[in-house]
Amino acid sequence: MATIDGLPPLREVIREHGLAARKSLGQNFLLDLNLTARIARIPGDLSNASVLEIGPGPGGLTRGLLAEGARRVLAIEKDARCLPALAEIAAACPGRLEVVEGDALEIDPLALLSPPIHVVANLPYNVGTELLVRWLSPPEWPPFWSSLTLMFQKEVAERIVAQPGSKAYGRLAVLAQWRCEARIALRLPPEAFTPPPKVSSAVVHLVPRPEPAWPADPAVLERVVAMAFNQRRKMLRASLKGLGGNTEKLLDAAGIPPTERAEQVSIEGFAALARAVSGAGA
Repeated sequence: MATIDGLPPLREVIREHGLAARKSLGQNFLLDLNLTARIARIPGDLSNASVLEIGPGPGGLTRGLLAEGARRVLAIEKDARCLPALAEIAAACPGRLEVVEGDALEIDPLALLSPPIHVVANLPYNVGTELLVRWLSPPEWPPFWSSLTLMFQKEVAERIVAQPGSKAYGRLAVLAQWRCEARIALRLPPEAFTPPPKVSSAVVHLVPRPEPAWPADPAVLERVVAMAFNQRRKMLRASLKGLGGNTEKLLDAAGIPPTERAEQVSIEGFAALARAVSGAGA
């Protein structure tokens, strides 16, 4: 494990700066530098890449990214208490770490980073899913990022990689896998964090496809999928009535039996249904 010379242990940093994790900010700090190094290595060689990190906290993963050779790291941190600890890391790695105080939902990283850009983050639990959906739904594709390596609650991670027919399969799986190769790269127990959350966590690694796996209008696909899974226990001929037009005819055009439920439909099937809806002007 590579380290950065001169930096104190993270537990000492937390004690010195009074960085007790705040539930209101969705904070659970990862202090084991062996684990942060493993996460930093998941995207591959970062020596010629920029990295966007959201919610670095006291900087455990930040240290891992820099120690593993990231060319440059942009860390966006909402909690001003963490800034002095992050400044110490920046001082130990001149020119390689920029820390921006603010809300990741409101900051445009493209104004501050040059490609290739990898996003690597132990995401705050309260904004993780919203950030992922934004990164998966840009106006243009391929996106600005070359990969996403993101920590989630285990349940959310399993929803991202879920396959049709499983209870975890839903809107998030379709959105992610339609445009990306997605896998769970690492699983972590609650005791890996300070304070330990009530649930296990997992790191998901997503690599964008050059083009979506099957053609479809993104906005139409999103509308179809959201409507289908909003009433996932109903048959599609009932849950999709709000699409307008002849629902059963649309399903037939997509090769989907009207008695199917949303969790039984493949991503290819949803893309076909989105094309049928677009073709019918529904």
